[in-house]
Amino acid sequence: QVQLVESGGGLVQPGGSLRLSCAASGGTFRWYDMNWYRQAPGKERELVASITSVSSSTDYADSVKGRFTISRDNAKNTVYLQMNSLKPEDTAVYYCHARLKEREYWGQGTQVTVSS
Repeated sequence: QVQLVESGGGLVQPGGSLRLSCAASGGTFRWYDMNWYRQAPGKERELVASITSVSSSTDYADSVKGRFTISRDNAKNTVYLQMNSLKPEDTAVYYCHARLKEREYWGQGTQVTVSS
């Protein structure tokens, strides 16, 4: 069983930056593909960024390309999401997600609010 705990959310002005962290425990972190999802009020959960287990290849939603960066530190069992040039439409609950074949796990989410 893998436990995921997100941190780093908060209130930020448009154009600002935040770095989200997701600490994993209870499994072999380096084997898991890791993802960040978000869900805004009244909208479906969407995939924001992904990083693979072996090669650390990354992929991003078009809406965040060039602004967000996903990375992982396997020694610390942590995945990060650096978010720059934040926009009001980035406001959402951000969730960390881990997947290994048919097994998947979710964190509890962290709120990001972009507002002046």
